[in-house]
Amino acid sequence: MGFSGFDFVRPRHRWIAPIVLAGFVGGGAAAQSQPAAPARQQNPAPAATPSQAPAPPPQALAQNNHASVRITLEDAIQMALQHNHNLLAQRSTIQQNQAEEITANLRPDPVLFGDAQFLPVFQPNQFSGDYLNNSAQFDVGISYLFERGQKRQHRLQAAKDQTAVTVSTVADNERTLTFQVAQAFINVELAESSLDLAQQDLGSFQNTVAISNAQYQAGDISEDDLLKVKLQMLQFQTDVSQARLTTVQDLSDLRQLLGYESVPADYDVAGQFEYAAVPGNLEDFQMKALQGRPDLRAAQLGVTAANSQLALQKAIGKRDVTGQINYTHVADMSTASLFGQIQLPIFDRNQGEIARAQYAINQAREQEQSTNNQVLTDVHDAYESVRSNDAIVDLYRSGYLDEAQQDRDISEYAYRRGAASLLDFLDAERSYRATQLGYRQSLASYLLAVEQLREAVGTRSLP
Repeated sequence: MGFSGFDFVRPRHRWIAPIVLAGFVGGGAAAQSQPAAPARQQNPAPAATPSQAPAPPPQALAQNNHASVRITLEDAIQMALQHNHNLLAQRSTIQQNQAEEITANLRPDPVLFGDAQFLPVFQPNQFSGDYLNNSAQFDVGISYLFERGQKRQHRLQAAKDQTAVTVSTVADNERTLTFQVAQAFINVELAESSLDLAQQDLGSFQNTVAISNAQYQAGDISEDDLLKVKLQMLQFQTDVSQARLTTVQDLSDLRQLLGYESVPADYDVAGQFEYAAVPGNLEDFQMKALQGRPDLRAAQLGVTAANSQLALQKAIGKRDVTGQINYTHVADMSTASLFGQIQLPIFDRNQGEIARAQYAINQAREQEQSTNNQVLTDVHDAYESVRSNDAIVDLYRSGYLDEAQQDRDISEYAYRRGAASLLDFLDAERSYRATQLGYRQSLASYLLAVEQLREAVGTRSLP
């Protein structure tokens, strides 16, 4: 279950990777604490120049600014638990098992039978009341199978134990679905944050192009430098288009998990894409997981169900008794007869199924132990992933974000006044974008690691 770094970057985010990698090439020493994803600040230069004009407001998700429905992460989880069709189909297995309990608790039906003998079918001229009363024979009777060994009680208990296993299995499916929704929700937040950054960068670079045009007209830069600046605009515009596409696709993926018809097409998420520390230690998380993980509970109940099956097979090995009572009318006489029968368990004592049930108990115990170990491993891996991603996020927050912004602002200020080359400015711009995108990627990985820890522990309430 472990993950780190950019494990959660989906294929359609690959356009970010080259930029992110560039951000790590020139990393320096950590500085003072920096708030998460700071907005670009204006350099304290003289305010008379056009370079200090504020960038246009971000247009990220303009199509969703007036969304008819905005949902939080908890809203999304509840919608999925109520409307996800795969989960609803899995829940129907509980009702199916409960119906099997009804079947298991049924008693055998009595058997009613009758016969008529010595009828003059081939001598119809002899049909008369006297013949039927004195010569024909009529029988009517009823029989009933008496189950021995409390078979019905054992069948019912085995069915109830299987229902309990199914309930825990469905609860485990809910746990998995909750993580999938949280993962998709964070992907949407990352995509929207990346789109917002891309549009901010595009707006800022448009100002740079305008200033470069003015410098070219004044003879301060060459036509070649102006063309280089304009060509760089293509990357910004491409980033915006790809980020917008990723946002639309991630919203669509999340909608599928929520139940496609449960939210309108123009819905949006309303969450806080920001860092939040997770307190607690590994031992507490593991103890809580051992107490609450539904898959472990299902494995434990599987042992109980296996023992119920063994008791049932032993009961089946006991032979049942069939009792029968007949009423017979023959030769003007009415009589009653009592019959009984039972199989002699000489060869078949259900020994094969009893042995199989005993092996099934051993299998269930091994599965329980395996699940127990898996729970501990899952929590350990998820906890270490949280710690690792937390350390990466802390590196960005400790100074790299601030340093990247200061480097970009200084280079931009110097370039606009002719004190720095175009290549220096573009390199600072790329480093700033790579650092900002890298921070967003790392923050998303951290948030996903926290969600994975919640899934591993089996609860959304962490200490």
